[in-house]
Amino acid sequence: MKVLVTGGLGYIGSHTVVELQLAGYDVVIIDNLSNSSTKVLDGITKITGTTPDFQELDLRHQDRVREFFKHHQNIDGIVHFAASKAVGESVEKPLFYYENNVNTLVYVLQELQKLKQQNFIFSSSCTVYGEADMLPVNEDSAVKPAQSPYGNTKQIGEEILKDTCKINPDLKTVALRYFNPIGAHASSNIGELPLGVPQNLVPYITQTAIGLREQLSVFGEDYPTEDGTCIRDYIHVVDVAKAHVVALERLIKKEQGSNFEVFNIGTGKGSSVLEVITSFERVSGQKLNYKIVDRRKGDVVAAFADTSKANSILRWKAEYTLDDAMSDAWKWEQRLRTK
Repeated sequence: MKVLVTGGLGYIGSHTVVELQLAGYDVVIIDNLSNSSTKVLDGITKITGTTPDFQELDLRHQDRVREFFKHHQNIDGIVHFAASKAVGESVEKPLFYYENNVNTLVYVLQELQKLKQQNFIFSSSCTVYGEADMLPVNEDSAVKPAQSPYGNTKQIGEEILKDTCKINPDLKTVALRYFNPIGAHASSNIGELPLGVPQNLVPYITQTAIGLREQLSVFGEDYPTEDGTCIRDYIHVVDVAKAHVVALERLIKKEQGSNFEVFNIGTGKGSSVLEVITSFERVSGQKLNYKIVDRRKGDVVAAFADTSKANSILRWKAEYTLDDAMSDAWKWEQRLRTK
């Protein structure tokens, strides 16, 4: 069966491509290389023994999206990652985020509805919950006003999918609200590869430890948490990738209860920024140079998942620990800088 993965050379996308190929799927990748590299293809090939079909394409150009689907009518499912994802950057560039994350989703859905198989996995996020009233967060928790344009694009994306599913019963959709993916493939052939200065915590930690960044900034120490720093549910990226495979199989096997479903993808445990730093120092043996600075706009205090729905319905559960993820991230960083 053939699966299209948009943003398939990105961080989560590339790990999902690996798991799809290992599960026997024929994968086609679309990516505009705005935050990725064709070198990722080599890493995927080394792991799986198969090079996926890749086409460089910017989904913001609707005419090119139409042209692509004219030549790819036999797609059995789409896993849609293509989007910008940095909270801080979205606050500074809201219009770019709405164009890149919302318009592209609409263009892909318009073409998907012309296909025989309309199976769609949406890369959503825990940011849709905003500042949750209660923790852990479950799928029935209130969707609060977004704390950032990035979070709002994920809320809007889910609304678009729900509205479209209401009038198109052939469209089978799962939105995976994952929390904070970190780590790298155990082979160190693929991992998080941000272009320029990292916007996420873990690659900034590893780049600081390797000497590429002078110092890590910890945004705020006055949050109402045990150590004063923000809490997130950090989950190994391979666990996240595997969740996409089982969700897609649920659609293909027509096991859905309704044609729009959402699942939290996390570990069920929250870790503070300082706990992540401590984990890294423990597994790497490196002392990290960091400083406390002012809070960052758009950050919520704490978010971690109730994953019981995914555990029971998808029969999926996170397998890796925080230490596993930090160890794999550090090995990836070391290999990356010695290539």
